[in-house]
Amino acid sequence: MAFLFDSFEGWKTHCTEMKKPVVTAVLEYEQEQKGRSEAEIWAGLANAWEVMKDAVRTGLEEDMTSRSGMINNGAKKVYRHPQTVLSKEFQNLIARALAAKEVNSCMGRIVAAPTAGASGIMPGVLFTLQEIHHIEDKKILEAMLLAAGIALIMEQKASIAGAVGGCQAETGTAAAMGAGAIVYCLGGNIDQIFNAVAITVQCMLGLVCDPVAGLVEVPCVVRNASAAAIANSSAQIALANVSSVIPVDEVIEAMGEIGASMETRYKETALGGLAATKTGQAIAKKVLIHDIEILPDES
Repeated sequence: MAFLFDSFEGWKTHCTEMKKPVVTAVLEYEQEQKGRSEAEIWAGLANAWEVMKDAVRTGLEEDMTSRSGMINNGAKKVYRHPQTVLSKEFQNLIARALAAKEVNSCMGRIVAAPTAGASGIMPGVLFTLQEIHHIEDKKILEAMLLAAGIALIMEQKASIAGAVGGCQAETGTAAAMGAGAIVYCLGGNIDQIFNAVAITVQCMLGLVCDPVAGLVEVPCVVRNASAAAIANSSAQIALANVSSVIPVDEVIEAMGEIGASMETRYKETALGGLAATKTGQAIAKKVLIHDIEILPDES
């Protein structure tokens, strides 16, 4: 029977006792629980990877102006800006995460990884990682499968939905997936991979979901970029064998507890946080009026 993804400790124990690579456990789960052949699984991952890369390219090459006007080609502005804060590679990482998420905000084709609201993080992370380290596509697909296993456990122990656990559940999970994927691609062991997950989530605990006007645009898009940066910083720390101190399962349990105790107005209702600011309310009113005005006349 395939390993059921309910804890990171169980995942590690299963792989250690059965002498299996960490990704094999996820592959077997998909085969047994979803009834898919190995060929179908790899084909599905390959297709998802192509969609992710296309989203990055689309966001950097085509007009990305959302219906609300809040999203207005920010990714291209970042990508083309002549001044870099750290390096061109870092600038590219941020721009690509923005680009893929802007495609989502403009109703384009993306991969929900694990959600549409966090759809820029994995593309930004993996696209840039492959470019810098010349990672083969097969390794990237394995890392995506690993990331799916990470998300499965986080969904069980906490949540991956902003409406349930706040933005920590969406961008936090995606960043944890990205951090684990980076460490895997760079040859890290299972302890380093799970440590990267724990460190990432520690950095994102308590992040609320407060979309302005109820749209997954502000602050969602820029949070995808910051989460991509956190994924990389956590991977760097974990690869150096710096401990998260609190075990990964306990960190995710804390994430679940925080999400459960978070007030409703901070969980995708657009009733609190940035959505409740004076400017946020004005934007919401403007968007609502605009939507009413463009409704077809049925008289």
